[in-house]
Amino acid sequence: MARPRIFLSQPLEAQAQQLLAAWADLVLGTEIAPADRLSVLAACDGAVTMVSDRLDAAAFETLRASRLKIVANYAVGYDNLDLPAATAAGIWLSNTPDVLSQATAEMAWALLLSLARRVPEGDQLVRAGQWCGWSPDQLLGHTISGKTLGLIGAGRIGQCMAALSQGFGLNILYFSRQLRPDFEARYQARWLPLDDLLRQCDLLSLHLPGGDETHHLLNAERLALLQPHCLLVNTGRGTSIDEAALVTALQQGRLAGAALDVYEFEPAVSAALRALPNVVLTPHLGSATHEARRAMARCCLNNLQAVWQGLPPPQALNQPLPL
Repeated sequence: MARPRIFLSQPLEAQAQQLLAAWADLVLGTEIAPADRLSVLAACDGAVTMVSDRLDAAAFETLRASRLKIVANYAVGYDNLDLPAATAAGIWLSNTPDVLSQATAEMAWALLLSLARRVPEGDQLVRAGQWCGWSPDQLLGHTISGKTLGLIGAGRIGQCMAALSQGFGLNILYFSRQLRPDFEARYQARWLPLDDLLRQCDLLSLHLPGGDETHHLLNAERLALLQPHCLLVNTGRGTSIDEAALVTALQQGRLAGAALDVYEFEPAVSAALRALPNVVLTPHLGSATHEARRAMARCCLNNLQAVWQGLPPPQALNQPLPL
């Protein structure tokens, strides 16, 4: 029986890629000139794309009635793909929900603790050979326990963030598009309008998808509502924050610090942001564990196999229109 031909935009973690290669013939996007990618995609049965791969309306129009039947996004978010255009082109879209929630929430906590206790600065001090011994006022940070944590976004990852906070005895506030009574009952969380939440939280963690609805949700006006001692973490989408306004708030001391895993113009990170001492920066590592990346590959594989068998993908994002 013929094996499906699958376009893989970037190489995966070794075992994750082996899962796909055991079933399909892989075409690696890194070995194809950018100008040729659409024509190669059109000659494949399916594709695995990353959040950094953008397929717009024009791309899906080009792929209409081609051999391509599914684009499996190797991520939860899918703002890199034009969903209505894919639907009109008769192409399934899928994502990888659930399997990376824990890893991303753990990353958010790693960032928050590193920022609060100034871990990167301490690491640099020791590595540079400049540490001269214990001092009572050296690299003083912030206590986390007993503070108020504000969550913007209370989906799978936001709720995992709340679960991990339990040992710190935090008061949890949240803002989301819909009330979540079960979440409130389980973690004694309280929904507040966004501006009220910003005024009251000591710690703020963003867990939002991309798109027009969340673009610059934290603008200069909203950043000004935060308390000067507040610590901000973003592991959602960089476009949720007006990065220039964030830099200004940090420079002026209107915000104690920020820890970012995502950026407004990533992979570009502004020189002004990189120069700030009260910022922790990581290169979009939210789901970067062996376990999460392999589970994401399994999701993609399940979705690709279903479409190959003439079935809807288990994590379908759309219902393609018949051509």
